[in-house]
Amino acid sequence: MTGPAELTLQLTPQNRCDAIDLKALLRARLGEAVGAYRRAIYCSHHTTAGFLDRHVGGRLRSQADLLDFIGAFQRLFPAQADYEHDKLHLRVELSAEQRATEPRNADSHLTFIGAGMSNCLTADLEDDRPVYLVDLDGVHEHGARRRQASVVAYNRQRPVATVELEVPVSGHPIDSINVFEPGLGLSEQLAEFVRRQGVEKGRLDLSLPEDERDASLTVNEYETLLMQNDLRDVLRDPLRFMREKGRGLLRDPRAVAHRTLDYAQYDFVQVLNELMDAVGASESILERLLARLMALPAARLFGVRRSVSLLVSDREGDGGSIVKGTYQSPILMQWRKAEGGRRRVAATLVRFR
Repeated sequence: MTGPAELTLQLTPQNRCDAIDLKALLRARLGEAVGAYRRAIYCSHHTTAGFLDRHVGGRLRSQADLLDFIGAFQRLFPAQADYEHDKLHLRVELSAEQRATEPRNADSHLTFIGAGMSNCLTADLEDDRPVYLVDLDGVHEHGARRRQASVVAYNRQRPVATVELEVPVSGHPIDSINVFEPGLGLSEQLAEFVRRQGVEKGRLDLSLPEDERDASLTVNEYETLLMQNDLRDVLRDPLRFMREKGRGLLRDPRAVAHRTLDYAQYDFVQVLNELMDAVGASESILERLLARLMALPAARLFGVRRSVSLLVSDREGDGGSIVKGTYQSPILMQWRKAEGGRRRVAATLVRFR
C-alpha cells in the first residue's frame, strides 16, 4: 500500500477574509496519484488562518455562505475596536521596524477562537466537498500575506499511545495558559513522547477529559496583551467590543420598537440569525450554544473546542517531530477556577499509514 504523501502549499490570499480550497490544490499537485489515498490532514501554519469545524463547515452550501458565517463573528469582534493587542507601542516584543508593519489584527485572533476554528482538519478525499482554509487577515494595509499549509495524504490511522499532562493554572477563574510555555516543560515532554514512539507521519491530539469542565482548547498566538487583556475581556463579556464599537452595527437602532432593548444584545440577535441562515438551520447545537450568551456573562462561546491537533512529520529528516507555525501554541482557556490549580489534558499520538 502507498505510504503517506506530504506536500507544502504556498498561498497568497486575495482579500482580508478569504477562503482557499486546499483539496483542489492537493488534487492538482498529486494528479492521478491522489486516487491512491483515502484521507488527508490539512494544517495551517498561522494563527489567523484555519478551518471551520467539519460539522459546521459541512452545513455551509457555498463559499459565500462560509464567508457570511465568518462575517457574523466579525461583527462580534469588529476591526479597530479598542484592543490592547493593537496598541503596538505597548508590544515590547516588537522591534521599531516590526511596529511599522505589524497589522492590527486582534479581531482576527478573537474571531478564530470564537468561531471555534482549528489549525488542522482531517477529511475524506473521496468526498467531493472542498476543504477551505479560511484566512481572516490575508490582506492588510501593508499588502497581502504569504501563507503556508501542510497536507498529508494517507490511507489508515492508528492510535499509538496516550499520555496525560497536568497543566498548572492560576487561581483566577478566567484565565488562558500557553501549554507550550517554556517554563512548564510540557512541550519538551511531548517532543520526547513523539520521539520515543517513533512515529514519522501522524497527528498529536490534545483533548480535555470529560470531567474537565468550564475550559476549552485552541491553537493560537500567546501574545500577552491579546491573551491576558482582550481575550479575558471577551470571556467576561462576549459583547463588549460590539458594544464599544457603536450601536446598530447591523441595523439602525432607531428601527427597534422597544427603545429599552440593549442595542448590543439586539445586534447579537441579528448576528445569531445570520449564523443560522448561513448554516441553513433554525435550531442546532450551535444555535443553543450561542443563545446562552444572551443570559450568561461567561464565555460559553469558547466552549466549542474540547480538542486540538498538531501535525507530526519527519520532513526535517531527523525522525518525526511536532509541526507548528512560528507563533502557534496550544492554549487552554478557562472561565471557572480549577480545583487544585491544575487541569488535565490527554495527548494521543496517531500514526498514519
